[in-house]
Amino acid sequence: MSQIRNIELSPSGEHKIEWVRRNCPLLRSLEEEFSKTKPFAGKKIALSIHLEAKTAYLCKVLAIGGAEMYITGSNPLSTQDDVAAALVVAGLNVYAWYGATDEEYNSHISEVLSHQANIIIDDGGDLVHMLHTSKKEQLQYVIGGCEETTTGIIRLQAMAAADQLEFPMVLVNNADCKHLFDNRYGTGQSVWDGINRTTNLIVAGKIVVVAGYGWCGKGVSMRAKALGARVIVTEIDPVKAIEAVMDGFEVMPMKEAAKQGDFFVTVTGCAGVIDEEDFMEMKEGAVLCNAGHFDVEIDMKRLREISVSSEEMRKNIMGYKLPNGVTIYVLAEGRLVNLAAGDGHPAEIMDMSFAIQALSAKYLVEHENELDEKIIDVPREVDMEVARRKLTFLGKEIDVLTPYQEKYLNI
Repeated sequence: MSQIRNIELSPSGEHKIEWVRRNCPLLRSLEEEFSKTKPFAGKKIALSIHLEAKTAYLCKVLAIGGAEMYITGSNPLSTQDDVAAALVVAGLNVYAWYGATDEEYNSHISEVLSHQANIIIDDGGDLVHMLHTSKKEQLQYVIGGCEETTTGIIRLQAMAAADQLEFPMVLVNNADCKHLFDNRYGTGQSVWDGINRTTNLIVAGKIVVVAGYGWCGKGVSMRAKALGARVIVTEIDPVKAIEAVMDGFEVMPMKEAAKQGDFFVTVTGCAGVIDEEDFMEMKEGAVLCNAGHFDVEIDMKRLREISVSSEEMRKNIMGYKLPNGVTIYVLAEGRLVNLAAGDGHPAEIMDMSFAIQALSAKYLVEHENELDEKIIDVPREVDMEVARRKLTFLGKEIDVLTPYQEKYLNI
């Protein structure tokens, strides 16, 4: 029995999903293919990804491929209740609603994992974690799974290193057709979509501090520069710091950047990136947000403790008055700003990421009982197939090696 807010919201969700479908030619091609081949016939898939329209369309494509779907969100503030309702009307099993408490969120994950799932599709690692702790009795049914995010991969690698991972996981985030586009262009655009629609403040002429210069940080910095901001990058990796310098950005420690920034965006996957010392250095009106998976990059617990007062300024903006009299603003409670305060990545970008997800899940089914490694890269042929299809839908062509060239390169 699904657990959602309001089934009557489904018409709005259906419109959102149809818009996504129109703008996701890769997934449409897989939908047509899967409707004939039924690669997931007889299989159950447990999925935890930010529950909005792009995710919903992926779920429908997997269901058309024969999968029995059990779905929840991967963040309490990113679930869209109308989209969840639309999936239930379509016959899929959904356990999620916007604004879930920690208890409700964990209950939804537990419910998704109570149906003998064969394939796990995770975003951040919460499904995998629960399977290895309080839901161990379900492990016997699992063929393998796919992980969508950098944060989830960090958790998986730690489990594998400790010999605790019980089934193979495909590192979807590491595929070229995922992180080169989703993390860079998707995050870059959707973060600023979330900030701009929430604050209604100008970016041009402001100082933007980006914490972390991985693929997501590169995208956020690039888009901030394009909007007219002066960008400061903070990093712990000297190689990435040099890269940021050569890309034209200033680099300095957070303690120094905190004094200058108008906007702060964390994209590190780590905890305590902006802490009490940083808060106390910030200027009046500084805006803070997070684009990493969990709400730990900005130390919200400590910020609430030291604040003299707090006030909701408008939806998804909370103002905190510090002991020194300065007020700073946090977007979306320090959770993922592009999803908690926006609609997430553009459809055309998630078309690629979710095509990788669908084909990786298909790979696991096709190679059941053949996979010895617990950590698996997306097969190169899957990555290349997605890239070729995407180029075709973009109306672009590329060169092909001649027999002479192939022979030359193989000498």
